[in-house]
Amino acid sequence: MFKTYLLLGLAIVAEVIATSSLKSSEGFTRLWPSVVTLMGYTIAIFLLSLTLKTLPTGIAYAIWSGVGIVLVSAIGWFGYGQKLDTPAIIGLGLIIAGVIVVNVFSKSVAH
Repeated sequence: MFKTYLLLGLAIVAEVIATSSLKSSEGFTRLWPSVVTLMGYTIAIFLLSLTLKTLPTGIAYAIWSGVGIVLVSAIGWFGYGQKLDTPAIIGLGLIIAGVIVVNVFSKSVAH
């Protein structure tokens, strides 16, 4: 199970890099940020597909998207100066809580 979560973590990192580079690609008009974006999404989807051999699709996607949303928001805040208001921070906290609940309490996730 460790390998599955490692692959999922790498998929999340690849997706976060791709999404962060997407802004820098300026609508795919800049070559290298565009290449990073396309490669990142390709790697992310491939690694996510490998995790689906073990994890249920809904669970894997919930973790992947939830953690990705929080990390991309943090990069937006610190890297691009995109401030978050209190409702946004509360919402992100609820996403984190949801990922924790799914992983700790769900019987759908093999532990």
